[in-house]
Amino acid sequence: MSIYIMVTLQLDTLGELQRLYDELVDNAEACRLDRYATSEKAGRSRWLWSRFIPQLSFAPVKGLYLYGGVGTGKTMLMDLFFDQLPSNWRKRRIHFHDFMLSVHSRLQKHKGVADPLEVVAGELSDEAILLCLDEFMVNDVADALILNRLFKQLFTNGAILVATSNRAPDNLYEGGLQRDLFLPFIATLKDRCVIHEIGSAVDYRKMTSAQLGFYFVGKHLSVLLKQKFQELIGDEIAVPQEVEVVMGRKLQVPLGANGCAYFAFEELCDKPLGAADYFGLFKKFHTLALDGVPIFGLSNRSAAYRFVTLVDVMYENRGRLLCTAEGTPVELFDRIVTIADAQQMAPRTSSRSRKSDDSDICVDNELGFAKDRTISRLTEMNSREYLEQHAETFGGKDKAAVHS
Repeated sequence: MSIYIMVTLQLDTLGELQRLYDELVDNAEACRLDRYATSEKAGRSRWLWSRFIPQLSFAPVKGLYLYGGVGTGKTMLMDLFFDQLPSNWRKRRIHFHDFMLSVHSRLQKHKGVADPLEVVAGELSDEAILLCLDEFMVNDVADALILNRLFKQLFTNGAILVATSNRAPDNLYEGGLQRDLFLPFIATLKDRCVIHEIGSAVDYRKMTSAQLGFYFVGKHLSVLLKQKFQELIGDEIAVPQEVEVVMGRKLQVPLGANGCAYFAFEELCDKPLGAADYFGLFKKFHTLALDGVPIFGLSNRSAAYRFVTLVDVMYENRGRLLCTAEGTPVELFDRIVTIADAQQMAPRTSSRSRKSDDSDICVDNELGFAKDRTISRLTEMNSREYLEQHAETFGGKDKAAVHS
């Protein structure tokens, strides 16, 4: 029912996607979308000569940048669009975190080349002309500093971008280090994409059924979490394991068995880990038991960023979460506010009636916007619909756990 309501409310967005689809079909040859139209060797040769003979081969079709609030159906609509594209097209659908991990890994591989970024852009556009990136969000200075050159080269190679984001282009990397060096990328993005806002105040992920018994609120619930974890692994014995991450790194898993991993929150979010580690984790495990998620604020802002990334990666991989937490999803982020929120709070916080915990309020625009997405996803991930889908995807033996 919620999907039907969402589609009827997003007809203008569907119209933009239809416009893009029609233009791609009409210009498929000019855009070099058919992977079988020219040989791989010819494609690489063309790219090789372009290094010596500068060529401008922008695609005749502009891409699409969809942005809007959490739970408005951006990812679902992009996936529907992607799934309708011909199978012989050079296309790729990937989460933005995963895409940037691939870029940095390739840059490392081509270290020592005169211009490794140009080589990486050549490889990426050889593999896919149509690039669909989900959850476009820039909060890493290393990403911010290379995005403009990377995408300028990709667009010059004929790449077409379809992206989803919670942020309007002008608000990307807001307040970030050396943002002046990032601003040209915003201009490039606007030049090569139609910018479209998905307008809806409804979070459709929260229209699923009520939360079930996998999100436990309160302290000293470790024994209960371990009991649930044991029920899921059945007769198997949980032992320490290793997960391979990019560039030869390895992540130590304290306990793992039957596709389920067990971590204390500190081991996964208080250490210098990132998206690469979390992607590696969910390539091997489909379920995470996480003990001791705290209330977030100024004192643990870095952990909050990692937790947001962890939930993004888990959701992207349709993983299942069991956790103990100090509060509900909303309460976890109650002290994380945007600048605008902080300005509205100023009169209250300056009065004698200010709360004792106001000193731990964290004013952070990126985290303030990201928290809504995380709260929404945590809510959906504990819904009956999500857990039943997980059970069907990863095996019927877990289905009974949905009803626990």
